[in-house]
Amino acid sequence: MASSPDSAPAPSQISLALLIIRIAAGLVFLYHGSAILFGAFGGPGPQGFAAFMHAPAIMGYLVGLAQFAGGIAILTGLFIRVGAICIIIVMLGAIFLVHLPHGFDISKGGIEYALTQLLIACALLIAGGGAYSLGSALPGGLRKL
Repeated sequence: MASSPDSAPAPSQISLALLIIRIAAGLVFLYHGSAILFGAFGGPGPQGFAAFMHAPAIMGYLVGLAQFAGGIAILTGLFIRVGAICIIIVMLGAIFLVHLPHGFDISKGGIEYALTQLLIACALLIAGGGAYSLGSALPGGLRKL
């Protein structure tokens, strides 16, 4: 059931769109979180990440955990708003601590991709996971997380 240009999309279309967005963003953060938290995929691990950032080792663990757990939350839709907040915090850090001095262009190390992921996380914070998420199976009060 397609919507006409002047009508609102059906709830099932919105839920499908949210699922596609959740898969795209969730997989990215599972990948990057695994690289930071576990050293997977040739990643730096928490100590290597912290050393790159000139920060205490605990920061590597926290950033890796926020990305990994946030990715799982976004992908599954369980506690999606908590996961989105984790990703928002990490992306704000990435933008202001790493990418902003390089401008917008991602090919020059700029904010382009981090900003995109930040805005996707903001949209998921507002919209939630949709009907095609595991979060819809949670009791009422927990669904809002």
